[in-house]
Amino acid sequence: MKRFRIWWKRDERIPTLWKSLLLALLPVLCCAVYSAVQGHSIRQVYLPNSEWNDELFYFKQVEGMVHYGWPQGYFGFNESHALKLSFAAWSPVLVFPWVLWGCLFGWNLMSPVLCNILLMTLACFFFVWLARPTWRQMGVLTFLFCLYTLNVRYMLSGMPEVVCFSLLILFYGAAVSFLRREKTWKLVLLFALAALLTLMRPYMLLFLLLPSGLWIRRKKWAGLIGSGAVCGATLVLYALIKHYLGAEYFTPLFYTDWITTFFREGFGAGLHNFFGTLYWKGRDFYFHTVEGVRSGLASGAFFAGYLAMTAVLAGQTLADFCKVKKGIRGRDGELPLPGKLVVEGHLAFSFVAMLFALLLMYKLTEGSKHLLTFLAAGIFVVSLMETRTFKKAVLLGAVFAYLYSYKAVEPYDYQVPYGTEERAAQVEAWRECLADSMTLERDNAPNYDNVVIWVLGDRVRGENVAAKWQLLYALPEGMGISCCETAYVTEQFDSLQSRYIAAVSGGAVDRLCAEHGYRELGRDADLVVYERRR
Repeated sequence: MKRFRIWWKRDERIPTLWKSLLLALLPVLCCAVYSAVQGHSIRQVYLPNSEWNDELFYFKQVEGMVHYGWPQGYFGFNESHALKLSFAAWSPVLVFPWVLWGCLFGWNLMSPVLCNILLMTLACFFFVWLARPTWRQMGVLTFLFCLYTLNVRYMLSGMPEVVCFSLLILFYGAAVSFLRREKTWKLVLLFALAALLTLMRPYMLLFLLLPSGLWIRRKKWAGLIGSGAVCGATLVLYALIKHYLGAEYFTPLFYTDWITTFFREGFGAGLHNFFGTLYWKGRDFYFHTVEGVRSGLASGAFFAGYLAMTAVLAGQTLADFCKVKKGIRGRDGELPLPGKLVVEGHLAFSFVAMLFALLLMYKLTEGSKHLLTFLAAGIFVVSLMETRTFKKAVLLGAVFAYLYSYKAVEPYDYQVPYGTEERAAQVEAWRECLADSMTLERDNAPNYDNVVIWVLGDRVRGENVAAKWQLLYALPEGMGISCCETAYVTEQFDSLQSRYIAAVSGGAVDRLCAEHGYRELGRDADLVVYERRR
């Protein structure tokens, strides 16, 4: 106890605790103010009013895990499914905090939102506790956090991006703490966080490089061998998760032809394909960015903010490198400049590397949201930079305010889904209907008897109509969902494996089901659900 009191007083833990608690209030305050400005409260967020269909898949998978250990029906695309269990294309590791929340507090439509807010709150608290920013740095952090409204948008959603945001913020807090006072447990924490992030998203392997470098610096060959073993084991584990627990998506999740061309067609063809891909994707990236600045196109706005943050990180890294070469150590009470240089330099490198990964391996529109995790962490690192006139904070704040407030006009990308009486009544009506008519088969689960085909859309009276997939939140717990293209369903109609079909009312699939005598379980103006077999 005496040793604890000495440690508490020596490290000035009381001021740090107050700072930690104050910053921990920021996510809740931002969400409350953001909602109040739009005339709502946090409690009025209603996921079935969202236009982001990934949220449905994440929500229903976690629901199945909470109630049964894993979904009892397959989640997939055009009736694909994982080799083992019943998860969709993305790593189930990504939603493990939600599963813990559901096991402790139950799982309902507000659960992912409340869990996201809690995760960001904990990340803010522990970042301050570990990094120990000054009051000036706290002010910069608060300023940038408030203007980066995408933090709030993703907290008030059913997307697990905030899980990555929070873990990466905690990662850099631990890195700063380690560089201030090296302790083995901090290095272990860095490896654990980076490995966990990599199991969620493979490009997060970039963050394993920082603890690896720190370990190699301390232990030389032992650190090199140990780091290689940790990185190798993490990659093998991710490959096993992807192979056994991931369903095949409509298209490849990442493109690797820029690598395979070297082996298939030779070195020259590989180089041509590599630089050609960079050129054409870079050209598209540029046009997206310009359109984001001009009109607010979401993917382009994400790119523009990312480039601004990259420039700040790279510029500060270069400036601090020159200062360190001159023997300048930085201000008293702050992390010495050599430590800041390590953190800034690593994040700047990760920003550039991720940009190349985006250009070479991802679709630009879908891949743009993966940059938001880097931006969220960048705010916390930038706040620790040495500043006198707050130029960097003002620059980034202006960029964020312009892109993510002034130009954030597209409801699909920026509007928080608040509930309406009409949609809530519709979902509740479907919940009561399907609870009475759908039967969950527990024998040999997961199986196709517990799968509902979600037909993406159909033609009704000569017009293309998208399915009201939001109504599928009403499916009983444990049911799987197979997201299927209309052409797949019509062409493979006689060989479909799933027991249920949810289609657009009045469309071609609706007529096919009726012609084949399938049992109609429910219908409204938007959706019809059939049972193909009993």
